[in-house]
Amino acid sequence: MGLPLAMSTWGVEELNAIQKVVDSGQFTMNKNVEIFEERFASYHNSKYCVMVNSGSSANLLAVAAFFHHSSKRLKRGDEVIVPAISWATTYSPLYHYGLKVKFVDVDSKTLNIDCDVLKRAISNKTKAIFLVNLLGNPNKFDIINNAVDGKDIIIIEDNCESLGATFMGKKTGSFGDVGTSSLFFSHHISTMEGGAIITDDDEIYHILLSLRSHGWTRHLPIDNTLCKKGDDPFYESFRFILPGYNLRPLELSGAIGLEQLEKLDSFIHQRRENATYYQKIFRTNDKVCIPDEVGSSSWFAFPFVLNRNYSDKDRRKIIKEFYKNQIECRPIVAGNFVRNKAVEWFDYEVFENLSNADWVHQNGFMVGNHHYDITKELDKIQNIFEEIL
Repeated sequence: MGLPLAMSTWGVEELNAIQKVVDSGQFTMNKNVEIFEERFASYHNSKYCVMVNSGSSANLLAVAAFFHHSSKRLKRGDEVIVPAISWATTYSPLYHYGLKVKFVDVDSKTLNIDCDVLKRAISNKTKAIFLVNLLGNPNKFDIINNAVDGKDIIIIEDNCESLGATFMGKKTGSFGDVGTSSLFFSHHISTMEGGAIITDDDEIYHILLSLRSHGWTRHLPIDNTLCKKGDDPFYESFRFILPGYNLRPLELSGAIGLEQLEKLDSFIHQRRENATYYQKIFRTNDKVCIPDEVGSSSWFAFPFVLNRNYSDKDRRKIIKEFYKNQIECRPIVAGNFVRNKAVEWFDYEVFENLSNADWVHQNGFMVGNHHYDITKELDKIQNIFEEIL
């Protein structure tokens, strides 16, 4: 392939880790998952991590946890602000829990939520903001923190595309009450399928542990915030206190994740090297727009948005030429999500307008970034722009 959307980041270390789990015969969640959780939390300078079977499940549990909090921090009908561009599973948990979704436009310069519009969108009905660090790029958390200062508003941070990014020296994913990560094949590190949630809140952590495993008490520590737990395994192993799920990761995922974490910084270093070149050759291109970097992006992918003089017809010509040259591309995440039929199921409103999200939806596309040098492929992309436009 000239430039695939995704490539394996595994080496012999991951294969050896898999074999050790196979040899042990212990495939369900166990010690490797526990160690991974400790190291993933430490990487983010966070207190707790709960590993799950996907980033989508991480988002689901992140929302669910606030419904079961002792202070009932979320309830059906509450208003949650979201950016108009993200993946479907940012929004789906909000539908499943009967929340009112308020879509806010994105900043055309960063592709993240427009902070000026966000400040106007916050009302006395707003109970949570589900932020998304899109394609590796951090949000402007200093502005957002000022906007919610003194207000009882939950911050859920979807960091599924931005593992390893930083803002003012702090890892993304650790700014909110909870932060979620995806460990899917195409992401910064991969356990094939997998996800994680980080938090510093003791009660949220205990709720997550229970919800992840059927709603039972088996994986709760003796001292926890949810119930008085005894030491009788006959009773406690099958005692249910919450309406939970089975979203546990495999022990294989924990073992692979430990090897991938060792390589994460080197992966991100190369992604940033590629991004330096991407910015160099496309920043002054008057035919396409690329996002401004906020903080230190981990550059999940490289987005392009044709300037407003062009149309979807021009985009289709470029995409056709990309595929001729074995350059895979796709829409920018899910584009403007309000354009998707799925929202017909939602209780939602659009705040003001989504003009920037529409522009990205109509004129945007993205190509993959990787843990190896792709400067030649980026040169080829530039040549195609020149030929077509």
